Amino acid sequence: MTTMVSNLELLRRVPLFALLTAAQAELISRVVVKRRFKRGEALVEQDSKSDALFILLNGRVRVLTTDKRGREVILATLRTGDHLGEMSLIDNQTHSATVRAEIQTDVLTLGRVEFLRCLQDNSSVAYAVMKRLVQRLRQADQKIESLALMDVYGRVARALMEHASEGPDGALVIRDKLSRQDIAKMVGASREMVSRVMKDLEERGFVQTDEAGCMTVKDRLLQLT
Repeated sequence: MTTMVSNLELLRRVPLFALLTAAQAELISRVVVKRRFKRGEALVEQDSKSDALFILLNGRVRVLTTDKRGREVILATLRTGDHLGEMSLIDNQTHSATVRAEIQTDVLTLGRVEFLRCLQDNSSVAYAVMKRLVQRLRQADQKIESLALMDVYGRVARALMEHASEGPDGALVIRDKLSRQDIAKMVGASREMVSRVMKDLEERGFVQTDEAGCMTVKDRLLQLT
């Protein structure tokens, strides 16, 4: 009984399941499984199937794709409350990308049968899934546009702005440490090129990096995107 109550409480904290009726939430709480992934561990692998929906309770994961030569591109970063794996569940195809834990991450997993039943029984959940899929499609469109039309300066600037959030003093801050290699994988450029761009942005006052690796981004960086 303790595990079921715990799962109920966890479900209620997840935006995707916040609108479930009490009966629906109780049913799902009986079949979800809590799992922990260590830093660097894959939740799902590109070109494989897992037959489960993953809901992030805490931590942070990266969505990335790899070509035949082993080159990686970081597509997105997901955090608490996000979910993944729904595309493979809906179309019954393999995962289009690998999702790897960037730090220790706890998730709830929901199997295919239960997930599809949840979509059928609750229009609010189905709408939330569709809305998130549309958001990701728009993000993919923006990334395609960026790669096709922007130079490296513009792509780096956009990547930095996408990862920045407003701090208590109103400044735009990137709290998650981003290495030059990470940024290079996001924008489709070499680490050396990104290092040159970042050095120039810092010298021009667009970006400030403290000793801990936390970056403060000036909103005028938008002029470069």
